[in-house]
Amino acid sequence: MRSVMTDLHAAAKRCLDATDPVEKLRLTQAAWDALQSGALQPDANSPAPERISAPGRPARPHLVPQRQVPHRGLGTAEGRAALVHAVAHIEFNAINLAWDAVYRYRGMPSDYYRDWASCANDEARHFAMLARRLAELGHAYGDFDAHNGLWEMAEKTAHRDTARMALVPRVLEARGLDVTPGMIERLRGVGDESTIAILEVILREEVAHVAAGTRWFKWCCERDGVDPRETFLDLVRDYMGRNLRGPFNRPARLQAGFDEMELDHLTALALS
Repeated sequence: MRSVMTDLHAAAKRCLDATDPVEKLRLTQAAWDALQSGALQPDANSPAPERISAPGRPARPHLVPQRQVPHRGLGTAEGRAALVHAVAHIEFNAINLAWDAVYRYRGMPSDYYRDWASCANDEARHFAMLARRLAELGHAYGDFDAHNGLWEMAEKTAHRDTARMALVPRVLEARGLDVTPGMIERLRGVGDESTIAILEVILREEVAHVAAGTRWFKWCCERDGVDPRETFLDLVRDYMGRNLRGPFNRPARLQAGFDEMELDHLTALALS
């Protein structure tokens, strides 16, 4: 059996389990560097993935239902810090989601593992930028309450790679493509160019992450002999129900691999 130090699945689990954000970022960077150098590879003899549970995360932020997360205006430093914290929490979750996609789903093509390890590395860099901005605003990650919606969907889809690829990158993470331009405009109104610069980087790079979800969702559908458009819409109906939210950023979603018919159907579902 290959040493644990060369097993990509084991490395992904270490990243996933790390509770301290600084350590999670360090392990993520090291795993990505090792994968790029060829030192890490998916190992067919790696122990089967454990049942999904809460990922490694610090004791704070306190997690509350989404409706209980307060909305603050951007006219104060506190309000801007709350917004930066909310995005940082999404990025922290996204690190875990990417590593879980590497750890949980076995026997996938090597490009699948490279795509999601690359995403994890990007999300870690995004989190680091946001953490620095939080510090400039007098706060740290954990200072505000947050919700657990992204990870809850990871738990619901852990049994099926097709559902995970459809619903986490293409629905929940893709929501960032829809709402970030509005955040940028609101921040422009209060002159917060430092936060805008970070969000512009994240928006540009998240298109590629959603595109990875599209690519591997379609791969799963082709493997299973099912129609991707019908399967996607069925999964959205089954898992999202009345919780699908629009409007949708069509240009960004088209770049990320959606087609016009999918977006028309999503718009109709969001309005129903």
